[in-house]
Amino acid sequence: MEYVSTRGGARAVNFEGALLSGYAPDGGLFMPQCIPSLDRDTLRRWSSLSYPGLVKELCSLFIPAELVPRNALNELIDRAFSRFRHKDVVQLSRLKDGLNVLELWHGVTYAFKDLSLSCTGQFLQYFLEKKQKHVNILVGTSGDTGSSAIESVRGQKNVDIFVLLPKGFCTQIQELQMTTVIEDNVHVFAAHGNSDEIDEPIKELFADVNFAGKYNLMSLNSINWSRIMVQIPHYFYAYFQCAPSLDTTPLPVVEIVVPTGGGGNIMAGCIAQKMGLPIRLVTVVNSNDIIHRTVQHGDFSMAESVKATLASAMDIQEPYNVERILWLLSGSDSHLIKKLMEQFNVSKRLKLPEDLHRKLSETLGSCSASDEDIVGAMRRCWEENQYLLCPHSAVAAHYHYSQPLRACLHPKFSCFSFLSSIPRCCLAPASAAKFQDAVLRANLVPQIPPEITALTAMETRSTPLERGQDWAQVLRGWIEAVALQW
Repeated sequence: MEYVSTRGGARAVNFEGALLSGYAPDGGLFMPQCIPSLDRDTLRRWSSLSYPGLVKELCSLFIPAELVPRNALNELIDRAFSRFRHKDVVQLSRLKDGLNVLELWHGVTYAFKDLSLSCTGQFLQYFLEKKQKHVNILVGTSGDTGSSAIESVRGQKNVDIFVLLPKGFCTQIQELQMTTVIEDNVHVFAAHGNSDEIDEPIKELFADVNFAGKYNLMSLNSINWSRIMVQIPHYFYAYFQCAPSLDTTPLPVVEIVVPTGGGGNIMAGCIAQKMGLPIRLVTVVNSNDIIHRTVQHGDFSMAESVKATLASAMDIQEPYNVERILWLLSGSDSHLIKKLMEQFNVSKRLKLPEDLHRKLSETLGSCSASDEDIVGAMRRCWEENQYLLCPHSAVAAHYHYSQPLRACLHPKFSCFSFLSSIPRCCLAPASAAKFQDAVLRANLVPQIPPEITALTAMETRSTPLERGQDWAQVLRGWIEAVALQW
């Protein structure tokens, strides 16, 4: 299994090379050269597996045994999930009105990114220990990625992590989960900018190939292929939990509704679909609706500004994983993707070619939700189920509640069926405990675990990045200073 850049200008690498990278040297993103295809017998056999069992099976398809022996891979994944609060790691809650919510947030930071980052942190340690190598991790976060990334590598002697958070755009709890980690290898920067703005200095440092190589820069954003890989099992688990039977021909379809910001989670769903899992995918966003506009109209263009919403982790206008989705749907046409993304990088506007837009709209449904929609879904879910949704999960629930009963020809599976009869699963990326302001906005009462309450009394540490500063230069200085200690 080799990994190639979506833009075709970088040499192919193995899983270790993709893991220890950020952007590919040509500015693209690494993807597996070929996507494994699964037959019906494999799906039926996997249907009885636990969530960790599915993670092991799927990761083994993308990480060759000669690179990580299967027994070692299994141990790394078991270790990654050892800190999760739920015995099954994830949990499906079956609620009224056909609302199925797959809770992906039972990790240390109460966010779904704990799932992929805990595994990625273990894979990283495996290779670094074998080679006695040190890396510097650069992470930009819209809220949850930073704390999950920090928890995955905190205290590790061969890793330093530099996290940029958008000051004022995260919730207080999200920020405290990052700034209260006082470890020698953790460096948090509070930038006075939005999520897209903090990505710019990170891109600049990765684009400096000499600097990136000298200081072993890598990323744990969903730029990193490992993040996408470990999110693919979400879809298999959701499917097996919600499909009525695997004894029918064709296999039943399950609709999976995916809240997304940077596009990493929906990208994983596209791969699961490409592997042969019979799912219908719907990507849901907040008022920052670039992905929705792209799916509906082929308009991959940034708005004038990022809007601050209740679903703050999705306040993104430049979802970099769309590049991976377009590459996959174009038949791995790296020449086309390079041309399109270079056009977007210059003008921040792009009209998709008609054929590519058609393929995208056949692959994904989409929906956007306003803050009022989010609040309404949170209230309805509580009134009907006494169940608290986080605002991101509420975006998915809004789609569920707003769908009329109708019939459609399913574009991927050529079977005429009623959407009302197709089971639906909404992915829940975070706990409501992290978003108390949104819960209060919905006139509901937050349920706050003691470990989150304790954050407010803890020491904090961060470095401000003010507007007008050269943020890339500040980061260079920190990375060079840290390197002197090695």
